[in-house]
Amino acid sequence: MPPQPKRKYAKARQGKRRSHIAASAPTLITCPQCNSPKLPHHVCPTCGTYNGRDVTEIKSPKPKSS
Repeated sequence: MPPQPKRKYAKARQGKRRSHIAASAPTLITCPQCNSPKLPHHVCPTCGTYNGRDVTEIKSPKPKSS
């Protein structure tokens, strides 16, 4: 059997060891066409443009009929 730890490790040491695990907010830029926030190098989810071109057609939600 391997040797066991002789003392309890402090929580500060544990935090230093896991310092790279912290979650961060995604980087957002504004779309040049509609000025809504979007991820860099992705198609704008609001207007559907990428690099100044219309790439996808954005479907509007269907009106609910009652």
